[in-house]
Amino acid sequence: MDFRFSDDQKLFQQTVREFLVAEVTPERIRASWQTDTGRSDALWAQLAELGLTGITVPEAHGGLGMNELDFVLLAEEIGYVALPEPLIDTVLVGVPCLRDCGNEQLAAEWLPKIAAGETRLAIGLDCNPLLADAHVAGLLLLAHGDELHAVPRADVTLTANECLDPSRRLFRVDWTPSAVTRLAGGAAGRALLDAALNRAALGAAAQCLGLAQRMIEISVAYTRDRQQFGQAIGTFQAVQHLMANVAVKLEYARAPVHRAAYDVAHGKARAGVSVSHAKIAASEAALLGARNSIQVHGAMGYTWEVDLHIFAKRAWTLDNAWGDRAFHKQRVADFVLADDAAIGAGATF
Repeated sequence: MDFRFSDDQKLFQQTVREFLVAEVTPERIRASWQTDTGRSDALWAQLAELGLTGITVPEAHGGLGMNELDFVLLAEEIGYVALPEPLIDTVLVGVPCLRDCGNEQLAAEWLPKIAAGETRLAIGLDCNPLLADAHVAGLLLLAHGDELHAVPRADVTLTANECLDPSRRLFRVDWTPSAVTRLAGGAAGRALLDAALNRAALGAAAQCLGLAQRMIEISVAYTRDRQQFGQAIGTFQAVQHLMANVAVKLEYARAPVHRAAYDVAHGKARAGVSVSHAKIAASEAALLGARNSIQVHGAMGYTWEVDLHIFAKRAWTLDNAWGDRAFHKQRVADFVLADDAAIGAGATF
């Protein structure tokens, strides 16, 4: 099996990175914390102009018709800059739900708007009781038991909740399920919800790769400038080992994330366990990156003046988003310990 990305995919990734690094700066992120919504319609329009809001939207609805394998490299870049906008929730998680739910009228109404950058989506699954970006979403996709519902924002009541990461805006959503809002239930509903969870966890894992890479780069740059005993602290072997350990952890996490993207994109039976493996590996790399980077920075690593905390806090919040490590370790354990009969019977991993 060839896991190498094509030249076009890598070129698209490079183009997206150059744009995001130039536009989504730590200064711009800090400025967004002072606004009412914490979001920028102008930036969302720029993302749409670049084609990012339409990546997974079918061509018939004005999108590019691409899949999770095309998106995973871009999700890494989203993590690299700690993008506040709900691009992953909307494009990687929400769009496939609308595309696959069987409600052609709803898809025809919302998918072109998403591709054009005219609206955002918010996703509510049982593992995430608080919804990110519900305040700026035009449509909320909400789980209710084994049912998936699509609810306009005007029909819900939102209560804001604080988050460790000031870039994340979380809300409790009070709403009433109905036959009108129900998209699917039973086996079809469970399939949609399981697929949404896999895509969301995949997106979180890919972001963790980008976050770990960014924290390594921030810390290495700091160790070049910080002087101790008349020389840069980056020359000290203990400091070098701290960052080398993160780099090794990160490198070993990349393959599981890319494998998970392949399995999800191609509907493989073991997509769930692949995603859980990826989420565990990438989260651990990002958490180690945050811990060792703070140690390298010393007391400065805890201050808001240093950019590091922007990326460390995103890593800490993503670790518990879309299933914490205990949840994903249990999925991997269930797969490993299942007997041949259970796997052959179609266990959903």
